[in-house]
Amino acid sequence: MKKGLLAVAAIIFGFVTMFSANSIFAAKKVYVTIGTGGITGVYYPTGGAIAKMVNKKRKQYGIRATVESTGGSVFNVNAIMAGDLEFGVVQSDRQYQAINGIADWKDRGPQKKLRAVFSIHPESVTLVAAIDANINGISDLKGKRVNIGNPGSGHRKNSLDALGAVNFDYKTDLKAESAKAAEAAGLLQDDRIDAFFYTVGHPSGAIKEATSGVRKVKIVQITGSQINALISANSYYAKATIQRSLYPNAKNSGNIATFGVKATFVTSTDVADDIVYAITKEVFENFEDFKKLHPAYSTLTKQSMLEGLSAPIHPGAMRYYKEAGLK
Repeated sequence: MKKGLLAVAAIIFGFVTMFSANSIFAAKKVYVTIGTGGITGVYYPTGGAIAKMVNKKRKQYGIRATVESTGGSVFNVNAIMAGDLEFGVVQSDRQYQAINGIADWKDRGPQKKLRAVFSIHPESVTLVAAIDANINGISDLKGKRVNIGNPGSGHRKNSLDALGAVNFDYKTDLKAESAKAAEAAGLLQDDRIDAFFYTVGHPSGAIKEATSGVRKVKIVQITGSQINALISANSYYAKATIQRSLYPNAKNSGNIATFGVKATFVTSTDVADDIVYAITKEVFENFEDFKKLHPAYSTLTKQSMLEGLSAPIHPGAMRYYKEAGLK
Protein backbone atom coordinates (compact mmCIF):
# COMPACT_ATOMS: atom_id res chain seq x y z
CA MET A 1 0.00 0.00 0.00
CA LYS A 2 2.79 2.29 1.06
CA LYS A 3 4.73 1.49 -2.13
CA GLY A 4 1.60 2.22 -4.18
CA LEU A 5 1.16 5.63 -2.56
CA LEU A 6 4.82 6.43 -3.15
CA ALA A 7 4.46 5.48 -6.83
CA VAL A 8 1.38 7.70 -7.23
CA ALA A 9 3.20 10.54 -5.49
CA ALA A 10 6.17 10.12 -7.81
CA ILE A 11 3.92 10.25 -10.87
CA ILE A 12 2.15 13.36 -9.59
CA PHE A 13 5.50 14.98 -8.78
CA GLY A 14 6.70 14.16 -12.30
CA PHE A 15 3.67 15.78 -13.90
CA VAL A 16 4.00 18.87 -11.72
CA THR A 17 7.71 19.15 -12.50
CA MET A 18 7.12 18.72 -16.24
CA PHE A 19 4.28 21.25 -16.20
CA SER A 20 6.41 23.74 -14.28
CA ALA A 21 9.32 23.32 -16.69
CA ASN A 22 7.04 23.81 -19.69
CA SER A 23 5.50 26.86 -18.03
CA ILE A 24 8.94 28.37 -17.48
CA PHE A 25 9.89 27.67 -21.13
CA ALA A 26 6.60 29.13 -22.36
CA ALA A 27 7.15 32.20 -20.20
CA LYS A 28 10.50 32.77 -21.88
CA LYS A 29 9.14 32.40 -25.41
CA VAL A 30 8.64 35.71 -27.19
CA TYR A 31 6.37 36.17 -30.19
CA VAL A 32 7.23 38.86 -32.73
CA THR A 33 5.36 39.89 -35.86
CA ILE A 34 6.97 41.35 -38.97
CA GLY A 35 4.84 43.70 -41.06
CA THR A 36 5.55 43.48 -44.79
CA GLY A 37 3.41 44.48 -47.80
CA GLY A 38 1.33 42.84 -50.51
CA ILE A 39 1.96 39.16 -51.15
CA THR A 40 3.06 39.79 -54.77
CA GLY A 41 5.80 42.24 -53.80
CA VAL A 42 9.25 41.66 -52.32
CA TYR A 43 8.43 42.77 -48.75
CA TYR A 44 6.37 39.68 -47.99
CA PRO A 45 9.04 37.11 -48.95
CA THR A 46 11.65 39.33 -47.26
CA GLY A 47 9.75 39.14 -43.98
CA GLY A 48 9.24 35.44 -44.51
CA ALA A 49 12.95 34.85 -45.07
CA ILE A 50 13.88 36.69 -41.89
CA ALA A 51 11.22 34.86 -39.86
CA LYS A 52 12.40 31.50 -41.20
CA MET A 53 15.98 32.17 -40.11
CA VAL A 54 14.94 33.17 -36.61
CA ASN A 55 12.48 30.30 -36.20
CA LYS A 56 15.21 27.77 -36.98
CA LYS A 57 16.87 28.92 -33.75
CA ARG A 58 13.69 29.30 -31.69
CA LYS A 59 14.94 26.85 -29.04
CA GLN A 60 18.11 28.88 -28.66
CA TYR A 61 16.56 32.34 -28.64
CA GLY A 62 13.03 31.63 -27.44
CA ILE A 63 11.70 33.78 -30.30
CA ARG A 64 8.84 32.81 -32.60
CA ALA A 65 8.49 35.12 -35.61
CA THR A 66 5.41 35.43 -37.81
CA VAL A 67 4.80 37.49 -40.95
CA GLU A 68 1.82 39.70 -41.74
CA SER A 69 0.85 41.04 -45.15
CA THR A 70 0.00 44.73 -44.68
CA GLY A 71 -0.79 47.93 -46.55
CA GLY A 72 2.88 48.87 -46.69
CA SER A 73 5.36 51.32 -45.23
CA VAL A 74 3.13 53.89 -43.52
CA PHE A 75 0.95 51.18 -42.01
CA ASN A 76 4.03 49.35 -40.76
CA VAL A 77 5.55 52.41 -39.10
CA ASN A 78 2.27 53.33 -37.40
CA ALA A 79 1.64 49.74 -36.26
CA ILE A 80 5.15 49.48 -34.81
CA MET A 81 4.70 52.76 -32.97
CA ALA A 82 1.35 51.50 -31.60
CA GLY A 83 2.89 48.20 -30.48
CA ASP A 84 0.82 46.12 -32.91
CA LEU A 85 3.95 45.02 -34.79
CA GLU A 86 7.48 44.52 -33.49
CA PHE A 87 9.25 44.83 -36.85
CA GLY A 88 8.41 46.04 -40.33
CA VAL A 89 9.80 46.51 -43.82
CA VAL A 90 9.66 50.20 -44.71
CA GLN A 91 10.87 52.28 -47.63
CA SER A 92 13.91 54.44 -46.77
CA ASP A 93 12.07 57.64 -47.65
CA ARG A 94 9.22 56.72 -45.31
CA GLN A 95 11.72 55.99 -42.53
CA TYR A 96 13.20 59.46 -43.08
CA GLN A 97 9.79 61.14 -43.09
CA ALA A 98 8.60 59.32 -39.95
CA ILE A 99 11.68 60.09 -37.84
CA ASN A 100 11.52 63.75 -38.95
CA GLY A 101 7.75 64.15 -38.55
CA ILE A 102 6.98 65.20 -42.13
CA ALA A 103 4.68 64.00 -44.94
CA ASP A 104 2.19 61.51 -43.40
CA TRP A 105 3.55 62.31 -39.93
CA LYS A 106 3.26 66.09 -40.22
CA ASP A 107 0.39 66.21 -37.71
CA ARG A 108 1.77 63.52 -35.38
CA GLY A 109 5.28 64.88 -35.23
CA PRO A 110 8.56 62.93 -35.21
CA GLN A 111 8.21 59.23 -34.44
CA LYS A 112 10.93 59.29 -31.79
CA LYS A 113 10.70 55.60 -30.86
CA LEU A 114 11.40 54.42 -34.42
CA ARG A 115 14.70 52.57 -34.76
CA ALA A 116 16.54 51.21 -37.81
CA VAL A 117 17.88 47.66 -37.92
CA PHE A 118 19.30 47.34 -41.46
CA SER A 119 18.51 48.16 -45.07
CA ILE A 120 17.83 45.52 -47.67
CA HIS A 121 17.35 45.75 -51.42
CA PRO A 122 17.02 48.75 -53.74
CA GLU A 123 13.51 49.54 -54.94
CA SER A 124 12.67 51.26 -58.21
CA VAL A 125 9.70 53.53 -58.81
CA THR A 126 8.13 51.52 -61.62
CA LEU A 127 5.54 52.81 -64.09
CA VAL A 128 3.78 50.06 -66.05
CA ALA A 129 1.50 51.03 -68.93
CA ALA A 130 -0.59 49.40 -71.64
CA ILE A 131 0.75 49.84 -75.17
CA ASP A 132 -2.70 50.92 -76.42
CA ALA A 133 -2.71 53.83 -73.92
CA ASN A 134 0.19 55.55 -75.78
CA ILE A 135 2.15 56.38 -72.64
CA ASN A 136 5.86 56.91 -73.36
CA GLY A 137 6.76 59.16 -70.44
CA ILE A 138 5.28 60.46 -67.22
CA SER A 139 3.92 63.56 -68.96
CA ASP A 140 1.72 61.30 -71.11
CA LEU A 141 -0.30 60.28 -68.03
CA LYS A 142 -2.50 63.37 -68.23
CA GLY A 143 -6.15 62.33 -68.49
CA LYS A 144 -5.29 58.63 -68.16
CA ARG A 145 -6.63 56.05 -65.71
CA VAL A 146 -3.71 55.52 -63.36
CA ASN A 147 -3.36 53.54 -60.14
CA ILE A 148 -1.20 55.62 -57.79
CA GLY A 149 -1.28 53.13 -54.90
CA ASN A 150 -3.31 52.62 -51.77
CA PRO A 151 -3.20 55.14 -48.91
CA GLY A 152 -0.57 54.06 -46.38
CA SER A 153 1.76 52.60 -48.99
CA GLY A 154 5.20 53.98 -49.72
CA HIS A 155 4.73 53.81 -53.46
CA ARG A 156 1.73 56.13 -53.32
CA LYS A 157 3.98 58.90 -51.97
CA ASN A 158 6.61 58.11 -54.62
CA SER A 159 4.02 58.29 -57.40
CA LEU A 160 2.71 61.62 -56.06
CA ASP A 161 6.27 62.96 -55.88
CA ALA A 162 6.91 61.92 -59.48
CA LEU A 163 3.65 63.48 -60.64
CA GLY A 164 4.33 66.62 -58.62
CA ALA A 165 7.73 66.94 -60.28
CA VAL A 166 5.99 67.42 -63.65
CA ASN A 167 3.36 69.68 -62.05
CA PHE A 168 0.53 67.15 -62.18
CA ASP A 169 -2.22 67.11 -59.57
CA TYR A 170 -3.56 63.56 -59.32
CA LYS A 171 -7.02 64.86 -58.39
CA THR A 172 -7.46 66.96 -61.52
CA ASP A 173 -4.92 65.80 -64.11
CA LEU A 174 -5.50 62.05 -63.84
CA LYS A 175 -8.32 59.60 -63.39
CA ALA A 176 -6.58 58.24 -60.31
CA GLU A 177 -7.25 54.90 -58.64
CA SER A 178 -6.09 53.92 -55.15
CA ALA A 179 -5.94 50.13 -55.40
CA LYS A 180 -3.35 47.96 -53.67
CA ALA A 181 -0.32 46.90 -55.67
CA ALA A 182 -1.46 43.27 -55.74
CA GLU A 183 -4.62 44.34 -57.59
CA ALA A 184 -3.00 46.62 -60.17
CA ALA A 185 -1.86 43.99 -62.69
CA GLY A 186 -5.38 42.56 -62.93
CA LEU A 187 -6.89 46.01 -63.34
CA LEU A 188 -4.46 46.78 -66.17
CA GLN A 189 -5.14 43.52 -68.00
CA ASP A 190 -8.90 44.00 -67.56
CA ASP A 191 -8.64 47.45 -69.23
CA ARG A 192 -9.89 49.16 -66.07
CA ILE A 193 -6.74 51.30 -65.84
CA ASP A 194 -4.15 52.46 -68.37
CA ALA A 195 -1.10 52.41 -66.10
CA PHE A 196 0.06 51.91 -62.54
CA PHE A 197 2.93 52.93 -60.29
CA TYR A 198 4.68 50.46 -58.01
CA THR A 199 7.85 50.98 -55.99
CA VAL A 200 9.34 47.51 -55.75
CA GLY A 201 12.47 45.40 -55.90
CA HIS A 202 13.01 43.54 -59.15
CA PRO A 203 12.08 41.04 -60.39
CA SER A 204 8.57 41.43 -59.01
CA GLY A 205 5.72 38.95 -59.30
CA ALA A 206 3.24 41.78 -59.80
CA ILE A 207 5.19 43.24 -62.73
CA LYS A 208 5.63 39.78 -64.28
CA GLU A 209 1.88 39.26 -64.03
CA ALA A 210 1.17 42.62 -65.62
CA THR A 211 3.53 42.02 -68.53
CA SER A 212 2.43 38.45 -69.25
CA GLY A 213 -1.24 38.96 -70.07
CA VAL A 214 -3.14 39.33 -73.32
CA ARG A 215 -3.01 43.13 -73.19
CA LYS A 216 0.43 44.26 -74.34
CA VAL A 217 2.34 46.19 -71.71
CA LYS A 218 5.64 48.02 -71.26
CA ILE A 219 7.58 49.63 -68.42
CA VAL A 220 7.82 53.40 -68.92
CA GLN A 221 10.96 55.36 -68.10
CA ILE A 222 10.70 58.11 -65.48
CA THR A 223 13.38 60.60 -66.44
CA GLY A 224 14.00 64.24 -67.35
CA SER A 225 15.21 67.47 -65.78
CA GLN A 226 12.22 67.71 -63.45
CA ILE A 227 12.82 64.19 -62.11
CA ASN A 228 16.52 65.02 -61.72
CA ALA A 229 15.51 68.04 -59.64
CA LEU A 230 13.30 65.81 -57.47
CA ILE A 231 16.23 63.45 -56.85
CA SER A 232 18.57 66.33 -56.01
CA ALA A 233 16.11 67.80 -53.51
CA ASN A 234 15.59 64.51 -51.62
CA SER A 235 18.64 62.62 -50.35
CA TYR A 236 16.70 59.34 -50.03
CA TYR A 237 16.07 59.23 -53.80
CA ALA A 238 18.63 58.02 -56.35
CA LYS A 239 18.65 57.14 -60.04
CA ALA A 240 17.85 53.51 -60.78
CA THR A 241 17.72 51.13 -63.73
CA ILE A 242 15.31 48.24 -64.32
CA GLN A 243 16.84 45.43 -66.35
CA ARG A 244 14.74 44.66 -69.40
CA SER A 245 15.86 41.00 -69.26
CA LEU A 246 13.88 40.50 -66.03
CA TYR A 247 10.60 40.96 -67.93
CA PRO A 248 10.93 39.23 -71.32
CA ASN A 249 7.25 39.76 -72.15
CA ALA A 250 7.37 43.53 -71.62
CA LYS A 251 7.39 45.50 -74.89
CA ASN A 252 10.64 47.30 -74.10
CA SER A 253 13.69 47.41 -76.36
CA GLY A 254 16.22 48.12 -73.61
CA ASN A 255 16.76 48.77 -69.91
CA ILE A 256 14.44 51.28 -68.24
CA ALA A 257 15.77 54.37 -66.44
CA THR A 258 13.91 55.59 -63.35
CA PHE A 259 14.61 56.52 -59.72
CA GLY A 260 14.17 54.72 -56.44
CA VAL A 261 14.70 54.16 -52.73
CA LYS A 262 15.75 51.29 -50.46
CA ALA A 263 13.73 48.81 -48.46
CA THR A 264 14.68 48.96 -44.77
CA PHE A 265 13.98 46.82 -41.71
CA VAL A 266 12.83 48.81 -38.67
CA THR A 267 11.62 48.36 -35.11
CA SER A 268 11.05 50.51 -32.00
CA THR A 269 12.75 51.30 -28.72
CA ASP A 270 10.10 49.13 -27.02
CA VAL A 271 11.56 45.93 -28.52
CA ALA A 272 14.22 44.36 -26.29
CA ASP A 273 17.88 44.56 -27.28
CA ASP A 274 18.32 40.77 -27.13
CA ILE A 275 15.52 40.19 -29.64
CA VAL A 276 16.87 42.73 -32.15
CA TYR A 277 20.39 41.38 -31.62
CA ALA A 278 19.29 37.80 -32.35
CA ILE A 279 17.45 38.73 -35.56
CA THR A 280 20.30 40.91 -36.81
CA LYS A 281 22.85 38.20 -36.05
CA GLU A 282 20.89 35.49 -37.87
CA VAL A 283 20.51 37.58 -41.02
CA PHE A 284 24.16 38.65 -41.17
CA GLU A 285 25.67 35.33 -40.16
CA ASN A 286 23.59 33.55 -42.80
CA PHE A 287 24.27 36.31 -45.32
CA GLU A 288 25.00 34.17 -48.39
CA ASP A 289 21.88 32.06 -47.79
CA PHE A 290 19.83 35.24 -47.31
CA LYS A 291 21.05 36.64 -50.66
CA LYS A 292 19.86 33.51 -52.45
CA LEU A 293 16.28 33.85 -51.21
CA HIS A 294 15.28 36.44 -53.81
CA PRO A 295 16.93 37.81 -56.99
CA ALA A 296 16.47 41.37 -55.65
CA TYR A 297 19.08 40.58 -52.98
CA SER A 298 21.81 39.55 -55.45
CA THR A 299 23.73 42.83 -55.24
CA LEU A 300 23.65 43.11 -51.44
CA THR A 301 26.79 43.55 -49.38
CA LYS A 302 26.95 43.64 -45.61
CA GLN A 303 28.14 47.24 -45.74
CA SER A 304 25.34 48.29 -48.12
CA MET A 305 22.84 46.98 -45.58
CA LEU A 306 23.96 49.73 -43.20
CA GLU A 307 23.28 52.48 -45.75
CA GLY A 308 20.08 54.46 -46.28
CA LEU A 309 19.14 54.48 -42.58
CA SER A 310 17.71 57.75 -41.24
CA ALA A 311 16.46 56.62 -37.82
CA PRO A 312 19.00 55.80 -35.08
CA ILE A 313 20.18 52.19 -35.19
CA HIS A 314 18.62 50.05 -32.46
CA PRO A 315 21.11 49.22 -29.65
CA GLY A 316 20.54 45.49 -30.19
CA ALA A 317 21.53 45.77 -33.85
CA MET A 318 24.44 48.07 -33.03
CA ARG A 319 25.76 45.52 -30.54
CA TYR A 320 26.05 42.96 -33.34
CA TYR A 321 27.58 45.43 -35.82
CA LYS A 322 30.30 46.33 -33.34
CA GLU A 323 30.99 42.66 -32.59
CA ALA A 324 31.25 41.94 -36.32
CA GLY A 325 33.46 44.96 -37.01
CA LEU A 326 30.87 46.61 -39.25
CA LYS A 327 30.66 49.73 -37.09
